[in-house]
Amino acid sequence: MKTQKFVYRCSGCGHEEPKWLGRCPECGEWNTLVEAESAPAATGRRAVKKPPQTFPLASLECKDEARASSGIAELDRVLGGGIMKRSAILVGGEPGIGKSTLLLQTAAAARIKGRVLYVSGEESASQIRLRAERLGLGEDPSGKNSLERIEVICTGSLEEIETALNAVKPSLVMVDSAQTLFSADAGTTPGTVSQMKYCSYELVAWVKEHDAALFLVAHVTKEGVIAGPKMIEHLVDTVLYFEENDKTSGLCGGRDCRFLRASKNRFGSVDEIGIFTMGDKGLVPVEDTGTLFLVRREGEFPAGVATAAVLEGTRTILVEIQALTIPAKGAVSRVFSDKIDSGRVSRVAAALEKHLGLRLSDQDLYVNVAGGIRITEVGVELALACALYSARTGIALPGDLAIAGELSLTGELRPVNRLPSRIKTAASLGFNSFLCPKPESGGAPGAQIPKEQTTLKPAGDIKAAIKQIAKSN
Repeated sequence: MKTQKFVYRCSGCGHEEPKWLGRCPECGEWNTLVEAESAPAATGRRAVKKPPQTFPLASLECKDEARASSGIAELDRVLGGGIMKRSAILVGGEPGIGKSTLLLQTAAAARIKGRVLYVSGEESASQIRLRAERLGLGEDPSGKNSLERIEVICTGSLEEIETALNAVKPSLVMVDSAQTLFSADAGTTPGTVSQMKYCSYELVAWVKEHDAALFLVAHVTKEGVIAGPKMIEHLVDTVLYFEENDKTSGLCGGRDCRFLRASKNRFGSVDEIGIFTMGDKGLVPVEDTGTLFLVRREGEFPAGVATAAVLEGTRTILVEIQALTIPAKGAVSRVFSDKIDSGRVSRVAAALEKHLGLRLSDQDLYVNVAGGIRITEVGVELALACALYSARTGIALPGDLAIAGELSLTGELRPVNRLPSRIKTAASLGFNSFLCPKPESGGAPGAQIPKEQTTLKPAGDIKAAIKQIAKSN
């Protein structure tokens, strides 16, 4: 018989050495090398027993039933229409933002056939039950108890989780969280790089083999990115980030808003955004977002405020852009903007100074978006330029004016996508005038403008746009 070979494996990073060392050469930790059996040459339980079979791509059929609704409209929007079978979804966010709440609500509301396995390495089973009762979960619209199909296991051991998976055969797997997973094959300390990579791979491989779907919660660093190896984000099909509105800028319409964004999605767009409010009954989807980020005022608008019609995925949202300019305290002016990219603010300010002669290089620029939502769409540039112009000159914009357009470095205004839907949304919310780029001829985007109760103010460049605002005043 062959002699069993042993190696010394680091409990921190999984690095292996043929002999014992006081310090791991991979991660630099002391006294972490422990004796363990060497891994076999084959891949063990996933060893290839027969030649792999290939399929012509043209012969494969796309099945509509491969996608199931999560039961939460905003989550379905971000996922691209629902939960795709044999997919893995990674959810990250700050502590206490609602990741576990989202998983539990999805487990109870998902319209799937089969059972749900909820794996928790952070809470006990009784704590999960108390949270379900607090959220009012249990009865679905058909009158059935949706909690009866949820199986709970509170452990971080991969071996115990796989045993439960093979016994329950769930259609949906919820794991909270990736940092609590550990396996004896990858060391003994949870949360290490090797543990997260190994355990995540095993779970993703299981759901892809058994026609199930996986939700995996991950912690984030102080920079706001998912903690752990970047390979996990490459391994999964969808990466979702939970964000909270900036409380220093006020709540969204008096409510605590949470934003769900996709930074990666193999089965849908990454431009969609899900909006929730956190209340006593957990996360509540916000369907009507038209007035959510608008500030209602009595009387005239203050200087430095502009209303922008921006797109978030397929949805038009009206937001208030706030700008403030004050003399620079040092030799170099600074830009303070976290909800709109500071580089974009600098470019717009440079275009204003070049084409309008509006001196902004000696000013500190402060830019904010009411409600704390982060705006990345180019259609906000014209509204941003108008807000900076208003703040610098002290001339207030009309309160019933909505703005959308892209500002080029040459001072020209370029048409934006889905301009008719922006105008329609602004008209439905009571905005009587709309400042936008001139429609292009020949059926270009924005040429077909709907006839709404809104006066269009088209402009070809930033000078013409400012003249249109002066006429309104």
